Amino acid sequence: MKLLTKTTLSLLLLTSSVAGTAAYAADSAAVLNSNGTPMLQVSTVAGSGAYTEQDGAAAEASFRMPTGVAIGADKTVYIADATNDKIRKLSGGIVSTAAGLPISVILDNKGLPQGALVDGKAERSLFNNPLALAVDGKGSVYVADSDNHAVRKIDTSGNVTTLAGNGVLGLKDGKGAEAQLYYPTGIAVTADGTVYVADTLNHVIRKITADGTVSTLNAASKRAVKLSASVVRPAGDYRDGDLKTALFNEPTGLALDAKGNLYVSDSGNQRIRYIDFAAGKVTTVAGSGTGENGTLYAKASLYAEGDYADGAADQAMFNFPKGIAVDPNGGLVVADSLNHAVRYIKDGVVSTLAGTPNDHGFHDGTESGALFNVPTGVAIDTDGTIYVADSGNNRIRQLEAYQLPVLTKDNLVKVVVENKQIAFDAQPEIENGRTMVPVRFIAEELGYEVKFSDDQTVSLVKGDTTVELYVGKTGLTRKEAGQADVSKPTDVAPYIKDGRTYVPVRFFAEEIGLDVQWAGEVRAAVLRTK
Repeated sequence: MKLLTKTTLSLLLLTSSVAGTAAYAADSAAVLNSNGTPMLQVSTVAGSGAYTEQDGAAAEASFRMPTGVAIGADKTVYIADATNDKIRKLSGGIVSTAAGLPISVILDNKGLPQGALVDGKAERSLFNNPLALAVDGKGSVYVADSDNHAVRKIDTSGNVTTLAGNGVLGLKDGKGAEAQLYYPTGIAVTADGTVYVADTLNHVIRKITADGTVSTLNAASKRAVKLSASVVRPAGDYRDGDLKTALFNEPTGLALDAKGNLYVSDSGNQRIRYIDFAAGKVTTVAGSGTGENGTLYAKASLYAEGDYADGAADQAMFNFPKGIAVDPNGGLVVADSLNHAVRYIKDGVVSTLAGTPNDHGFHDGTESGALFNVPTGVAIDTDGTIYVADSGNNRIRQLEAYQLPVLTKDNLVKVVVENKQIAFDAQPEIENGRTMVPVRFIAEELGYEVKFSDDQTVSLVKGDTTVELYVGKTGLTRKEAGQADVSKPTDVAPYIKDGRTYVPVRFFAEEIGLDVQWAGEVRAAVLRTK
């Protein structure tokens, strides 16, 4: 059997819908669970979680709301450390400062770093709330420097220059410092050095040629929203069609595909849009939802209503999608910021790769057990690793393919705990669709003592916790010192066969906090720490 490796993770193909979720093609060699989505491991690669600024070993380094990530050809991970007003980098397990004063010496009235617009040598340059990054083929790093209303460039010699903008907000085309932008938060660069910018609070997409000439690609919104009797705010709008007349609402993330066309996270519209430059058209590729009376916006609302739903792209829902990245087969990874999840779009299907929608926090672990807190940036390395700027957790996270041990592809039922196949003295089997295993072997592997009572109660004991199952009866009871007993139903009962007691592995494992998935191709129940 071929298994999904870090190399093949970036080559995953979404080709159909399984139970309303995105399904990976068989030839991608993905380890899939019963829902047809891949088994992944989420881990932290940099950041202690402290809201400070510290270089050094990745686990001890600290950030203040990292928002964007980009990967160089040498696998250096560049990080837009927004509130620290710096560009950081992760290489060889060490976090260092790539550009910006190494130690913040200019502080605001809250004691936080105070940004500014200063070009020059990287270690003497200043930024102001940099939010997104892109790396060109030569290794230069481009920065959406949002509060400077500018696009900056860090060349391979360590020099910082301002490519467009002058620190004054506005909407004006022109060359270099003549141009004006308003809070740019997304950036992408082509092989020939053309830069595209999500000019967020102007609600437009800008183009910067290699000589620094800035032009505006779509129409500026004329919508205004009356927030109160005395407050009226300009707002973005929504229109597909001709690029010149298309409308966006606070566009953020940008990503170029293999054709040189541009995906846009249209955050305020809760949609992912697509610019086909050859056709001169803008279309919506994912996202849905309406406001009042069939309109996109509710009364007195700056934005479309965000929500969460996987499935068909035209029915899927997002909640302020931000950073995006295209994989080699045209799939799109999305940092769905206020759903606290990493999503995936391919062939008209949206799925959730990792995170728990409508919940946030910090947990590493399985794709469904991991928690994020406002993920805002994503990047895909050539080996398939997905890096995530988990801004609310002040960490950089990564998604990697879960690796099964080498398993024989046959009709026998197998059980894997983490990355180890469990050896039983009697064969596990399927009963009423449930994986049944000899209890002693699985319990001891998980550190539990097995006790049998005369009334045919099977007790699995570890410390102050006991899980009881009953031979010939469905249901289980969890007992924990100092807490009330909790009884739960099961749909299959333990039984005795050839002198061994078989129990349903899923119910027991889930009760002690493990993630349980079924890898159907190799007929294996996979138990992992959430």
